[in-house]
Amino acid sequence: MMNGIINLKKEAGMTSHDAVFKLRKILQEKKIGHGGTLDPDVTGVLPIAVGKATRVIEYMTEAGKVYEGEITLGFSTATEDASGAVLKMTPVAATLTAQEVDQALTHFLGVIIQIPPMYSAVKVNGRKLYDYARSGETVERPRRQVVISEFVRTSPLKFEDDTCRFDFRVSCSKGTYVRTLAVDLGASLGYASHMSALKRTVSAGLRLDQALTLAEITDKVAGEDYSFLLPIEYGIRDLPRVDLSETDKREISFGRFIELDRQEELLAAFYDGRALAILEKRKRFYKPRKLLV
Repeated sequence: MMNGIINLKKEAGMTSHDAVFKLRKILQEKKIGHGGTLDPDVTGVLPIAVGKATRVIEYMTEAGKVYEGEITLGFSTATEDASGAVLKMTPVAATLTAQEVDQALTHFLGVIIQIPPMYSAVKVNGRKLYDYARSGETVERPRRQVVISEFVRTSPLKFEDDTCRFDFRVSCSKGTYVRTLAVDLGASLGYASHMSALKRTVSAGLRLDQALTLAEITDKVAGEDYSFLLPIEYGIRDLPRVDLSETDKREISFGRFIELDRQEELLAAFYDGRALAILEKRKRFYKPRKLLV
């Protein structure tokens, strides 16, 4: 069985599920999953787990993410991005300044509350929001708390045809809708807006400048070069680590409790440099939640 983590550069026009489907064929491996969904129009880093590494996907998706993209002020769309039908137009005055935009961006730093877009996979009463949207139905959407650690403008303001565009970078927690950030930022400035472009540059510690496309992975597999497979340890790098004794290693392998002088709720347990298990705290003991070998 093939095991490891792939830093995939997802291209536009495919879903995250499409990418997994194609990789199953390329690698001839059924057990593959992705960590952190990307919309079809969004490009960039898509962490992929293969074989036993699928056991650590949930810990990869918890990590923060970095996106770079473009916001357009002047009109909103049904999907909050460039693919949707225009909903509302509000011509942007050329008197809008970079300082006003930068000041508005700071209001979104820290813990904020978001309402997911109707065109999203969030479920309400067992149905995804985009199913309601496509049927022309409206439904109350659940609010969610997210954390924005950076939200900055990275280009000059570009005025054209009653719109204003600018590039941005955002560092955010799991579950953040960047489309909604773009819409809410525009509203704070008094304009209808949408996210006109987006790429994910960092996810689960994986960086875009080191990511490989499906075509590049196909070529490597054809040459029997599997150096693109990162070790399973990469997927738990954000968890606190504990190195076990040989005795504790043996106990863990049987699924038994062990006593450790630690306080964290979850630990990545290692022995001789290799990840053995994810441990969870049970009073003064730790029990294996997932074995990785």
